[in-house]
Amino acid sequence: MMMNRRTFSAALVAGAAASLISTRGRAATPAAPKARNVVLVHGLFADGSCWSEVIPRLQAVGLNVTSVQNPLTTLPEAVASAQRVLARQDGPTVLVGHSFSGMIVTEAGMNPNVSALVYVAARAPDAGEDYTALAKTFPTPPASAGIVFDGDEGRLSEAAFLRDFAGDLPVAKAKALYAVQEPFQKALLTGKTTQAAWRSRPSFYAVSTEDRTINPDLERFMAKRMGAKTIEIESSHLSLISHPREITQLILKAAGRHRAPA
Repeated sequence: MMMNRRTFSAALVAGAAASLISTRGRAATPAAPKARNVVLVHGLFADGSCWSEVIPRLQAVGLNVTSVQNPLTTLPEAVASAQRVLARQDGPTVLVGHSFSGMIVTEAGMNPNVSALVYVAARAPDAGEDYTALAKTFPTPPASAGIVFDGDEGRLSEAAFLRDFAGDLPVAKAKALYAVQEPFQKALLTGKTTQAAWRSRPSFYAVSTEDRTINPDLERFMAKRMGAKTIEIESSHLSLISHPREITQLILKAAGRHRAPA
């Protein structure tokens, strides 16, 4: 059947609208601008020292690096702690989050200093999304059963920490990390992001294929949804410690640099 001009125009508009609907949820993926700063944020069951294998590698190529001490109290307070560090940065800054702190990166990443986002086996919610509900659409990871509470204060049991959180680390190293585990407040888990920086910032994601803390298929889903440049590492949840070279290289790409770290 031949189309007249009016029918053709209507079909063209409908096609354009369908294309817009199918892509509007994905983030823009421009090339990351060259950055001079990196801000690192830790998640649950950890403190800022969890980035100790990555920090010197970034510093060795001339980047200014800061590891935020996440208070693990409420999401607004955690975001504020990152925002204060971001405000001190001079120039483009890559914001990196591990695990729970993907929530912080997603919210605080709208800061004008932020040039790119890096998620390391991290949560990556949409604005206003119930992350817990999203996670329940995937099989529950083993570490969830190892969370214990003392009142409103939560932590990971030693057995779960060694087996499900840091499973590919030497036992002595994992026990040292367990010793500095920072407890979190229950209120932290109820927070929702109000904006999703990955919709407008170049985004990068490192999936841990052997993760027993966040389901690897959930990580893949979130990375694909945001249109992130993604790598997969055969690692536990703590790839930033067991595979620091690969994580550093991903951060360098986000910083617009390509020199391989030692």
